[in-house]
Amino acid sequence: MPDQSTTSELELSPDQMRRLVDQAMERIVPFIESLPRQPSFATERGVDLALKLLDEPLPDSGTPFSEILDLLFERLIPASFNTAGPGYLAYIPGGGLFQTAVADLIADAVNRYVGVFAAAPGLAQLEANVIRWFAEMMGYPAETRGVLSSGGSMSNFGAVVTARRARLPEDFLRGTVYASDQIHHSVLKACLLAGIPRDNVRQVPSDRSFRLAPDALAERVAQDRRLGLEPFLVVASAGTTNTGAIDPLQELAEFCRHQELWLHVDGAYGAFFMLTEHGRKLMRGIDETDSITLDPHKGLFLPYGTGGLLVRDGAALERAHSVHGTYMPPMQEDERLVDFCEISPELSRSFRGLRVWLPLKLHGVGPFRSNLEEKLRLARWAADQLATMPDIELIAEPQLTVTAFRFRPDALPESDLNDLNQRLMQAINQRKRVYLTHTWLNGRFVIRICVLSFRTHQDRMEACLQDIRASVDELRRELRSSGVS
Repeated sequence: MPDQSTTSELELSPDQMRRLVDQAMERIVPFIESLPRQPSFATERGVDLALKLLDEPLPDSGTPFSEILDLLFERLIPASFNTAGPGYLAYIPGGGLFQTAVADLIADAVNRYVGVFAAAPGLAQLEANVIRWFAEMMGYPAETRGVLSSGGSMSNFGAVVTARRARLPEDFLRGTVYASDQIHHSVLKACLLAGIPRDNVRQVPSDRSFRLAPDALAERVAQDRRLGLEPFLVVASAGTTNTGAIDPLQELAEFCRHQELWLHVDGAYGAFFMLTEHGRKLMRGIDETDSITLDPHKGLFLPYGTGGLLVRDGAALERAHSVHGTYMPPMQEDERLVDFCEISPELSRSFRGLRVWLPLKLHGVGPFRSNLEEKLRLARWAADQLATMPDIELIAEPQLTVTAFRFRPDALPESDLNDLNQRLMQAINQRKRVYLTHTWLNGRFVIRICVLSFRTHQDRMEACLQDIRASVDELRRELRSSGVS
């Protein structure tokens, strides 16, 4: 007789489940509580650490959970950028609400499938509610459809595919795409993945405020039409990574409507500032666009892995993604209900809606709005402080919460400034109270301050400016000692 015994090692008892979570929380709570005191980064020996500790074969037997927690919290997690801390002013911070971690625990534990509405009607509708709330924030109409994704890159990809299917024939290789020279690189990647030839993705010059120049766009579209190409998509920014620039959305919407072009907005960084009066003024016209990329893991402070795509014409999103399998149940015909597998590339997907729904339901939108307004004030304060410092040049004042600057002593030639500012950024970061990153603007190395974490407040911004001043003073002394006055 074959062995009919079963193993239950993977099926934990109620007591084991509680103990596992309690052990994890004993590490998580002190970790979060200590975030303000942790260094802004600690990656100096990260590569050696990763290779030495994690060069291991597939384990045949288990390791005690306490040892696993020691490895994570004492060795691996500290050797990283402190992206959850208040001093993380690099790239585009998010923060990572603990409330969403709890939502993920619930979602993963119940493990319900929401790709098809019939499989979990209430949970699928919960996720659809999140999309409706996002549409309301952006001023989009009731027929809007959308999906939650892993982030802005996947959302931009979905938008390009939808626009291509809506505006171009099956033979689409003459289609052309337009975006400013400040657009996020994920847009180019999305176009390539969608089959658009690289040479058909046009980089349109930006103006002195790093916004897409409508006149240059119109000229390029007209030129391509004369060449027999098929312009079909313009991608605008609602907050660039480089400077936080917001393209002239109202003017672009009117142009695209007249030219019958799809207008997509990469609002991964900035779109949620629509919750603020300042943001609504800057992004006037966003409600007239065809699609918007959102990143709740930026503007709503959620953990990484939370993006979104809104498409004004929900039917276009479905036409671009809908296919059928004989093994699938009937899809919804009720326009009030949504099968997410019909409007996205994914059939198997996690229950993402709860990680957004729970914190919004728990707090309401008010605290999110207040936090965004605070970040706008902090960025403006930092720019004003920088403007009072001798030899500091503001390259881009904050349109939202990014400020770009550089150190520019009069006695130093332009050819030496890029190296000098790389040294300045390293000196600031080595103090480990804040972490700043750079970008290149018109051949110039510039340092960025990006304020967005819900944990960043006035005290950390004051520390940031103190470290900038101290680092600048150090470099001045070095220049004087080398004979540069």
